[in-house]
Amino acid sequence: MSLRIVQLSSFDIRPGKLEPFKQAIRNAVTFAEAHGPQLVVETFIDEESMRANSLQILPSSEAVLAHWRLADPYIRDVMESCIMRRLDVYGEPNEEVMLGLLSLVEQGIPVTVTPGFVGFRRGHH
Repeated sequence: MSLRIVQLSSFDIRPGKLEPFKQAIRNAVTFAEAHGPQLVVETFIDEESMRANSLQILPSSEAVLAHWRLADPYIRDVMESCIMRRLDVYGEPNEEVMLGLLSLVEQGIPVTVTPGFVGFRRGHH
């Protein structure tokens, strides 16, 4: 069983907020690269439809909780220029992470959690 947690977030960028969104994401990713527990962070932006997706792979539920604590000001900054549309979580988050996800559900954001089945990862090149 893999402890790692994969998070795929989908956002609608607010009208007229593309540049502030991009800057907030740049700041958040720079911070995560220097201080965050993530193994992978990738952000994808479709400027035409003003939509964005963020992929994060974290080594464990504890890492997810640490990320939330550390990145809170950056997450708030990003959320000023977008609306979270959904969060898809892959893996088996612990109870504390599930409670954290519940706060998104209470805001009306669809959240899915899909347990891992089988996979592998390559070493870093």
